[in-house]
Amino acid sequence: MKKKFKIYVDCASCAAKMEDAAKKVDGVIDAKVTFMTQKMTVEADDARMDEVLENVQKACKKVEPDCEFYL
Repeated sequence: MKKKFKIYVDCASCAAKMEDAAKKVDGVIDAKVTFMTQKMTVEADDARMDEVLENVQKACKKVEPDCEFYL
């Protein structure tokens, strides 16, 4: 299942780092962060999606503490 949501991130470099961090989270099949549209897409197993999204947020906050997620 793919889940798209709006995010707030300061710069394109931070968005790329957040994307890399999200892809390393256990359960993530694929992740994409688009700085220009301020959107993130996470693909993961339907049954674990809530857990995966929580872990993706934690991983991204380590990279960019000021980022915001609008689920």
